[in-house]
Amino acid sequence: MLLSASPSSLAKSSLEEMLDSLRRKEEEEAKPKDLPPALPARPASRARLPPARRSLPNNFKVGDGSNAMPECLPNGFDCKRKEDELGEKRRSDGFGSKKVKMMMDADSPYLASSGKVRELEDDNISYIIKKKLCVWCRQPSGLWELGTIQSTSGEEASVLLSNGNVINVARSEFVPANPKIFEGVDDLMKLCYLNEPSVLHNIKFRHSQDMIYTKAGPILIAVNPFKDLQIFGNDRISAYKQKFTNSPHVFAVADEAFTKMMRDEANQSIIISGESGSGKTETAKIAMQYLAAVGRSNRGTEEKILQTNHVLEAFGNAKTSRNENSSRFGKLIEIHFSTMGKIYGAKVQTFLIEKSRVVQLASGERSYHIFYQLCAGSSFGLKERLNLRAASYYKYLNQSECLMIDGIDDAKKFHQLMKALDIVQICKEDQELIFKVLAAILWLGNISFKVADSENDIEVLDDEAVTSAARLMGCSSQALKAALSTKKIQPEKDTNTKKLILQQAIQTRDEIAKFMYENLFNWIVDQINRSLQVGKRCTGKSINILDITGFESFQKSSFEQFCINYANERLQQHLNRHLFKQEQEDYESDGIEWTKIYFKDNQECLDLFERKPHSLLSLLDEESNLPKASDLTFANKLKQHLGTNPCFKGERGRAFSVRHYEGEVLYDTNGFLEKNRDFMPSDSVQFLASCKCELLPLFSKMFDQSLKCSNSFGTGAVDSQEQSVCKKFKGQLFNLIDQLECTTPHFIRCIRPNTKQLPDIYDEDLVLQQLKCSGILEVVRTSRAGYPTRMTHQEFSTRYGFLLSEANKYQDPLSTSVAILQQFNIPSEMYQFGYTKLYLRAGQTGSLELKRKQVLQGIVVVQKYFRGYQARSYFQELKKGVATFQSFVRGEITRRKFGVMKPSITIYSKNLEEIQAIIQLQSVIRGWLARKDASTPNGFKSYPENAKHRRKSLVKMLEVKQDISKERVQNLPSPLAQLQRRVDKAEEENAKLREQLKQSERKWAEYEAKMKSMEEAWQKQRASLQMSLVAARKSLASDSGNTQPTRNEVLSPRYYGSEDATLGSRTAVNTPIKFSSNFAVSDGGREANGIRERGTSGTLSSLMKEFDQRRQNFDDEVKALNDVKPGNSTTTNSIEEFRKLKQSFEGWKKQYKVRLRETKAKLHEADKSRRTWWGKLKN
Repeated sequence: MLLSASPSSLAKSSLEEMLDSLRRKEEEEAKPKDLPPALPARPASRARLPPARRSLPNNFKVGDGSNAMPECLPNGFDCKRKEDELGEKRRSDGFGSKKVKMMMDADSPYLASSGKVRELEDDNISYIIKKKLCVWCRQPSGLWELGTIQSTSGEEASVLLSNGNVINVARSEFVPANPKIFEGVDDLMKLCYLNEPSVLHNIKFRHSQDMIYTKAGPILIAVNPFKDLQIFGNDRISAYKQKFTNSPHVFAVADEAFTKMMRDEANQSIIISGESGSGKTETAKIAMQYLAAVGRSNRGTEEKILQTNHVLEAFGNAKTSRNENSSRFGKLIEIHFSTMGKIYGAKVQTFLIEKSRVVQLASGERSYHIFYQLCAGSSFGLKERLNLRAASYYKYLNQSECLMIDGIDDAKKFHQLMKALDIVQICKEDQELIFKVLAAILWLGNISFKVADSENDIEVLDDEAVTSAARLMGCSSQALKAALSTKKIQPEKDTNTKKLILQQAIQTRDEIAKFMYENLFNWIVDQINRSLQVGKRCTGKSINILDITGFESFQKSSFEQFCINYANERLQQHLNRHLFKQEQEDYESDGIEWTKIYFKDNQECLDLFERKPHSLLSLLDEESNLPKASDLTFANKLKQHLGTNPCFKGERGRAFSVRHYEGEVLYDTNGFLEKNRDFMPSDSVQFLASCKCELLPLFSKMFDQSLKCSNSFGTGAVDSQEQSVCKKFKGQLFNLIDQLECTTPHFIRCIRPNTKQLPDIYDEDLVLQQLKCSGILEVVRTSRAGYPTRMTHQEFSTRYGFLLSEANKYQDPLSTSVAILQQFNIPSEMYQFGYTKLYLRAGQTGSLELKRKQVLQGIVVVQKYFRGYQARSYFQELKKGVATFQSFVRGEITRRKFGVMKPSITIYSKNLEEIQAIIQLQSVIRGWLARKDASTPNGFKSYPENAKHRRKSLVKMLEVKQDISKERVQNLPSPLAQLQRRVDKAEEENAKLREQLKQSERKWAEYEAKMKSMEEAWQKQRASLQMSLVAARKSLASDSGNTQPTRNEVLSPRYYGSEDATLGSRTAVNTPIKFSSNFAVSDGGREANGIRERGTSGTLSSLMKEFDQRRQNFDDEVKALNDVKPGNSTTTNSIEEFRKLKQSFEGWKKQYKVRLRETKAKLHEADKSRRTWWGKLKN
């Protein structure tokens, strides 16, 4: 972008910008927090001019009148270009560019005139001279040399070159060089100075380091290394797939296309362009390799897609003077993906196979690879069946005297082809038919003719070629000779035939061979498409890879180069439209601040080819329809109608020149009309339809169908067999462009570093010419100043809106977009808001995409755990159901087995009942004996011999019983025997357990009886004690009541009533007895007796407290002992504790009775004294 502001205006705009920023800051502080962010200012009009801050270079400093410039400007200026191939001198500021066209406005202070632009450029050169920086100097030979300015003298400067020489160079002949730190950068947009030598040196430096890929904004530059590099392995694929690296590579372009397809749900296209020999075919294969690895599925479709390259290369590629593996057709491979990004199909489209190469070769070139591979690699049996010879034996192959390619093994390539045909599911029978047709074409080329009479009528020589070709085609030799030497005058009546002359016979033979090969190639492509047919799960998302024949220019180019170069012109216009025209038009229509950048447009050349009524294609079709037209009349007509076109130049004779975007090309019209007509005689079509080889009648049918289609869309002329080649190719090309327009394009520009096809050779002139033609510098400048990322406000807010917090979410998409940009701190100079879209500079969506990916991955993790929980729950339920079902099944199986075994078990059960009765009887007897022995302690001593005798008899009885049971078990079947053993064992264990249970029950019953008797005795003793205590209290209360009934109440009558009612019961035992502690008889007049009474009353109170405390302790201990459950191991200990408790209670009861008697005696004495004192007082 040009600098277009004076220092004063720049300083003023900087001040204004500072004031505006302060004012905006104050407004933001005063604005409430809950309001949405301020919307961006809308452009005033679509012609709004850019402000000064948009035009400033990086690190620009405004001094006080000085013209100091920064060392590195974003856009450098070139000097004069050298003369182009046409001999015209064109002045330009950079290679491949003209002076920038700017929107002029007299009232705008920010736009500079061309004089000021030149002045600014002069200031740039002055700064470089002043600082004595490195510069690029143009040599008289036109090459650039790196040097350092030593001194200046007027308009010249003394420059020290890198080789040590010092030369004087005019100021207009050198441009600034980039600092060393920018040497070999991977993106030309990173260069400080954009000029011819800087770009050339950067690409050359990277090429010398085997870094063949360089980015130029949105375009990837790929330099053909002409050697194998280890940069295409699976490790590299994984690195780009997992985003470990982002260095320029075809893998990076393919990954970007795949990512955008999945993210935006939009079709993508990778357009590969370049000259012939620049490596387009290999680049397309590398892109397909990456997509196949990324979209690998279980169907194996990706392997089929990769193997199609071997098939198409064998049948569509050939050696030319510029390329050993040149594609002689164009192809578009459309790879379809599922919603999960897996490949589910593909489709191959081809354009304009060069069929003339089958019958005619230039010196040093070869026909299609398949012919040489078939002759070199076919098996002995296949050679016998096809009667194949060496490639040098066939005239179609040996006419160019080039049969081998250095370093290429045709036999090995043939075996790879056979494997590829198997993978793409072309069966062995069809493969045999393909080889038959190829062999028939080779034998057709060996058919010779001789002149039969004076009228130049010819005859076909009856030799091996005729018989072999007829046998392979499935016809007789006579039918083949007649088809090659005669033609029918009236095919409908089939009455007259005419002999052909030698030239017509050769032409008919060649037309049949070309027709067979063209239709064979199309049929193979159809078979491949059937194998790669898109599956039902395809979502319509696809990535298209376009590889079309590169631009070609020879000393005299033919009709094939004419069509190829026209196709490349159309693709270059597609690139210009997307990278220049459409982008700048979008900026203007959407109100974006933008300064136009001029680019080299090839629209004039396209108009020369297409614009009616007088264009190259229309005049060619018009002349092809005239019966008496010739190549010379066609050339003259072109000169007559197109002589004034700047892109056309008439030459002598039948030649003319066209000025393409790649340069001027000289065409020779020899054969133009014939090749454009592509006439196939109806006799030949009928002859092929009558052949017995399965493919040849199919080819005739395909030809008839295409003829019907062409007539339905044509003028309705019956004589016209089909559309001309140019018209058909133009229609295919337009359909291709329409298809590409519906996709997001990704461009790869392939560069041929030298014409010798040798590694490590870098021809600067050749590379420079290719870079000029592709407009690389203009692309970089536009990308640097432009906004490659463009999204509508709705799309942007929808994609990134969920990253905002709830407080910052808005309904308006524009407000949401502003909030997103502010939240992620994207600088305001990195984006602009248009009327409908948001425009972002390169690399500004990286942080947004990273955050979005992290959030989505978190959501996926949550979903993963939740789905795992659901799956596990479902599995557990299913497992439980299966277990239940299995239990029922096993039960049913067991019941069925039991039904089979039931008779034998019934017999065994009767015997088992007898055994059980015997065991029961024995157990009763043993029990009676044991009890008897236990009741007489000396029984064992009295009858020791009898006891031993009984024990011996019992042992014998058990042994007899076991022997009987063993015999019965042995007599039973094996399952019943096992069952019986289990039953016996279980019965023994049950008997032991029953005996133990009976003993435990007897012990527990005895224990309970003892405990009950002890408790009853203790309750009786405690009740008697309480009754005696109550009686003592009553007597005491009655005595005191007679003296002081109102002042001293020993006990409450209500309490005694309740206490007496509950004595003798369990509740009475657990209920504490409350005594009144006030037993003292207090009277102010009886001090002596009062002291004695207080002593007696304290003794009684202590006895009552002790009684209550002891009773509570005994109740707690009894309760604890009662809590012991039956069967507990501590039963014996509990009995001992009860005995101890009883003894303790008995001892305390005796002591307590003694103290109670003593207290009672004291009370009686006190009562006697009181009565004596009262009687004395009364008397």
